[in-house]
Amino acid sequence: MELTTDLIKELRDKTGVSVMQCKKALEEAGGDLAQAEVILRKRSAASAEKKADRVLAAGVIGTYVHDGAIGAMVVLSSETDFVAKNPEFAVLAREVAMQVAATAPLYARTEDIPEDKREAALAVFAKEVEGKPEAMKEQILAGKMASFFRDQVLLESPYIKDEAKTVRDLLNEATQKFGERVEVSAFSRLSVR
Repeated sequence: MELTTDLIKELRDKTGVSVMQCKKALEEAGGDLAQAEVILRKRSAASAEKKADRVLAAGVIGTYVHDGAIGAMVVLSSETDFVAKNPEFAVLAREVAMQVAATAPLYARTEDIPEDKREAALAVFAKEVEGKPEAMKEQILAGKMASFFRDQVLLESPYIKDEAKTVRDLLNEATQKFGERVEVSAFSRLSVR
């Protein structure tokens, strides 16, 4: 299949990734747009993982207020001012703040869950898997724990504008797009109710 500039542009508009990366993904997918999106999403996670050790020296605060009753602030960090001052980065910070306002997460990352909360949940779910085959117990238990905490952890929660991806996926895509590490450093949610 011949790759047209319109097809490459369509993928770029959907993903925000560079023209060259879009072209390579489309070539690899044989011109299939849906497959190319999956390829780019997979690469974004790998790209974010490679940049995980980099120092975050800049950032922006994103805010969102819903009907004057719920508000959220998010510190979205990047490696450089160059990225932090990009208008698209500020839009991303606002999107994440909107996510915080809508979902009221308790923790940013799974690692932030206090040990006593993990142990309490584990105790409940351990009783639920009693009598299951030994080979499956750990897998079932891990699934129950992940499901229970998913909505409480910002990065693991489904993105409100596209539930096919998580907030972590959104940040991984931003890391690929901006070419440097992007991370939520802090967040806060307020409500009058």
